[in-house]
Amino acid sequence: MKIRAMMVVMALIGVSATASAQPSARLELTEASITEVQAALTAGRMSSVQLVRQYLARIAAYDHAGPELNSLIRVNPKAAAEAAVLDAERKAGKVRGPMHGIPVIIKDNYDTGDMPTSAGSLALATSQPSRDGFVVKKLRDAGAIILGKSNLHELAAGITSISSLGGQTRNPYDPTRCPGGSSGGTGAAIAASFATVGWGSDTCGSIRIPSAFNALVGLRPTQGLVSRRGIVPLSHTQDIGGPLARTVTDLAIALDVSVGYDSEDSATSVLRDAPTPKFVAALNKTALRGARIGVFLPYFRDTDAEIADTVRAAIAAMRAQGATVVDVPMAEFDTLMANTSVINLETKFDLIDYLRTVPNAPVKSLRDILDRGLYDRQLEVRFRVIDTVLAADSEQHRTALKRQAALRTRMERILDSLSLDAIAYPTVRQKPTLVGEVQNGSTCNLGAQSGLPSISVPAGFAADGLPVGIELLGKGFTDTRLVALAYAFEQSGARRIAPSTTPALVAGKAPVAAPIVVITRARGIVATTRVTLDRVHSVLYWSATVNNAGGAPLSALVLRRTGNAGRISGPISGAAASGTTSASIAIPAGASRVSARLLGPGQASGSGSFPLTYADRVAFDAGRLTVAMYTGAGVEPVEVKVAR
Repeated sequence: MKIRAMMVVMALIGVSATASAQPSARLELTEASITEVQAALTAGRMSSVQLVRQYLARIAAYDHAGPELNSLIRVNPKAAAEAAVLDAERKAGKVRGPMHGIPVIIKDNYDTGDMPTSAGSLALATSQPSRDGFVVKKLRDAGAIILGKSNLHELAAGITSISSLGGQTRNPYDPTRCPGGSSGGTGAAIAASFATVGWGSDTCGSIRIPSAFNALVGLRPTQGLVSRRGIVPLSHTQDIGGPLARTVTDLAIALDVSVGYDSEDSATSVLRDAPTPKFVAALNKTALRGARIGVFLPYFRDTDAEIADTVRAAIAAMRAQGATVVDVPMAEFDTLMANTSVINLETKFDLIDYLRTVPNAPVKSLRDILDRGLYDRQLEVRFRVIDTVLAADSEQHRTALKRQAALRTRMERILDSLSLDAIAYPTVRQKPTLVGEVQNGSTCNLGAQSGLPSISVPAGFAADGLPVGIELLGKGFTDTRLVALAYAFEQSGARRIAPSTTPALVAGKAPVAAPIVVITRARGIVATTRVTLDRVHSVLYWSATVNNAGGAPLSALVLRRTGNAGRISGPISGAAASGTTSASIAIPAGASRVSARLLGPGQASGSGSFPLTYADRVAFDAGRLTVAMYTGAGVEPVEVKVAR
């Protein structure tokens, strides 16, 4: 896009060209959008060199320090120099478009001619492609700065984002959990504001799952809209690249750069004689008015109760914006989906073909990787199963392709017969798994194995602060319509909150919290409690001393939380030997509960720390945490707010 198109983008979010030129305060990069950053660059409030340095400071503070997200495999050592060239172009009056001078993150399975492309594999740590891939070249031509390359599930063959070269990436909303995959490094990096926007690849959910788990928006485009050239393959039939972003407008800008015909990728021949989709131009705040959305019931089976409730609430918000909502049952769905994946049938041969294009490739095949032991142990079974496939052309492969075509036809007929713009369902039916455990509940196979476009959009949060995504799937080549629907839904209310583990920097460093002192007095007893919240690690440190001048004995000093209206789910102990079950129950708005016991009977002092839950962090910020002292004089506490 040129400058005029940039002005259109600014207008979409209420930023005028005149306003952007006025002096204002320094831009805070946490959660900053492409349009906000571009406005700051245009106004001269910052340079792209400064932008790069500030993002690198965030990476230094939070990727291998602080919460240790471990989202990036490498940073681009030439990023600042490239930014300086783009700054000079801007000064000379040349602005290539809305991505000019904007730092981005790309998954480390995208070929870069100036940096190795590893796909997360130790075997490919030094693998140097001869040129940029198609999407990378388009990004650079648009003026984007490749700031770094992100970790992924090794060779993109999984959804928890662990690899032998990159290690385990962690979720910024809860670093004990996975960020989704395989583009989990990109998802975590963009959620943590390590760049404005990032690129991943999707073979079966690898854009949409990390989008859902990191409160991002991500589109798996219709097969053929984005070239696969220069993306390390997992399955040539199902692979496709695309962006992950914090807002739909940013996603649209990034998609306009990504899509296009490539003479070296036959899949993109659908665009050779057809107009290229324009995503920014399709953004429409009223797109849901008159739209028809189908609730896809098969993907509400075996779904976490909080996720199902959150997704249904999002669908209700779409109805409130003028959409007609209808249920879509499909009794034959499991049979239709069976044996439609071709990933394991293609990986072995696609990887051999790709490695032939890399000069002096360090390995030649998956068999080389297995023989040398250059893979993470969690991938062993998957890789060995893949390596047993005997031929690229087999009856099993041909049958799977036919079943994919039948699946696509059936889904498009359902959309047509009910006059639906999209069907809606949870992006993932279960919450992000703990690091080291298996992730269940993906719904990725419908979009991936039908080749139909599907977009994941933030739907809200569960009670424990974990993001929930809603996915919309439409007919082939209705990608711009899906993005427009997502944009209209986004207008109904903010459903993204930045992760607390990666707050704004202070003087280029992670903030250090000052302690809060709380004095509690009752019947001759004075308790002095010092509380410090480490937001980066989500840990509360405390120390307390009690001075009893002849009053009633201390029963307990506790931290209490008030509030938390709504419904929450949690385990309950069953009376039978079957063990634990789960229940969902309404919580009154004024309910109080003990978050942590600090001191017990007879204790005069103590100190410690404990992880703070999401609900406790929200209560802390809202002034709903108190230090409560209980004495032998009765069960009613004397409590004082923990106030900053």
